[in-house]
Amino acid sequence: MSVNAPTALWSFILWTSLISLFYIFIGYPVLVALLARFRPRPVRRGIPAMTVSAVISAYNEEGRIGDKLRNLLNTDANELLCEIIVASDGSTDRTAELVDSMANPKVKVIAFETRRGKPAVLNDIIPTCRGEIVLLMDARQQLEEGSIEALMENFVDDEVGVVSGELMFTREEGDSLAAEGMGSYWTYEKFIRKAEAEFASVPGATGALYAIRKDLFKPIPAETLLDDVAIPMQAVVKGSRCIFDERAVVYDRPSTSSRQESIRKRRTAAGNWQLTRLYPVWLLPWRNPIWLQFVSHKILRLLAPGFLMLAFAANLVLSHDSFYGCLLALQIVFYVLAAVGSLLQSLGVRARFLSVPYMFVQLNATTALAFLDAVTGRHGAAWTKAYDGSRSETT
Repeated sequence: MSVNAPTALWSFILWTSLISLFYIFIGYPVLVALLARFRPRPVRRGIPAMTVSAVISAYNEEGRIGDKLRNLLNTDANELLCEIIVASDGSTDRTAELVDSMANPKVKVIAFETRRGKPAVLNDIIPTCRGEIVLLMDARQQLEEGSIEALMENFVDDEVGVVSGELMFTREEGDSLAAEGMGSYWTYEKFIRKAEAEFASVPGATGALYAIRKDLFKPIPAETLLDDVAIPMQAVVKGSRCIFDERAVVYDRPSTSSRQESIRKRRTAAGNWQLTRLYPVWLLPWRNPIWLQFVSHKILRLLAPGFLMLAFAANLVLSHDSFYGCLLALQIVFYVLAAVGSLLQSLGVRARFLSVPYMFVQLNATTALAFLDAVTGRHGAAWTKAYDGSRSETT
């Protein structure tokens, strides 16, 4: 081995890591946007003549289930719904009692005595639905008028099997840095999903609002963490499209603390790792019709923390060279900005320009920890709630 061989190896590691990171966070979004622009697959829309069942999975939602049901019943979409099912997953509060008190023939509650988690609930409820289309929602978010009609219009196209709505975060003056960063991240994420849908299919849906043809539903493992990825992906693998319709909107508030957002993202990343174990065939391009989207959007992001660590380590070894020394300085500045953002967040000080580096580093740190969660099985299918003031969030 020549004297320069170690340098060449570290240089290869550095540039491979940087190119991979560029593809994951910039290259793939640009690629899928170009595919959507030059190879679009328009969806045929119209007035659907289909029955719709709405399903809301709930655990201890006595404080919100009434508002959610009134929100549904007071929209024009009420005419489309043949039934609204609230599936109470072992709730220990008055969730079931409050649903019964609605005294509406369309609304019913199915109360499970034992808490098993959302996947097990959906496996039991969806096959019993009367509607040809099953609308899946959470109890927390409020619907915008016209959202359900917008979802249903897409099912006139026989190729469409799943339609995802858009989760819109409301903003308030004085939002934390975590909320600022989450808003920026979600804008970026929606750009990718919209392009994927215009080109082919999205590898997953917005759990707060999406609809699926009932005959495409297939039960998922009870331990599944990301039911809103597993259920749509099974429909896609069967040959249907999963699209994103930004006209269908539900509103929520972003996480108001970095800890809250870290818990949510860590569970999501662990769920993506879990999908590779539960559905390994999705990693095979000849078995997955949207292999490019699934691997680039869901899987490669899981490897980003490793690429970041390799890039920093290799850059450190090569820093004796002036060019690589400047590159290392840029990396250090970026991480310092993220650290300052974290410090200011803990002090309650807002600095909007720090929200992106702060969220990027936090996202990748939680993704790295999620690998350990996936290996150890730390997360269960039953969701928990983290409280922040008067507002709680499913994590």
